[in-house]
Amino acid sequence: MAMEATMIEEMIKEAIPDAVVTIQDLRGNGDHYAAHVISEAFKGKSRVQQHQMVYKSLKGKMGDDLHALALQTSVPV
Repeated sequence: MAMEATMIEEMIKEAIPDAVVTIQDLRGNGDHYAAHVISEAFKGKSRVQQHQMVYKSLKGKMGDDLHALALQTSVPV
């Protein structure tokens, strides 16, 4: 089952309200995406902690509705 990019963005922004989210569909089939998430909430957190925050926001959709997510996170400059 595919997942829309807008739904991914909405879920991330719901959990991380100040997030700037850019999503790219890598295969055009709705289950392989790349995402870049920028948020002040990531400040002082390790890359692993930042990614955990994003994955938590997806509420278990990873591996089911969303097969792959190439994730890049950062704090605003």
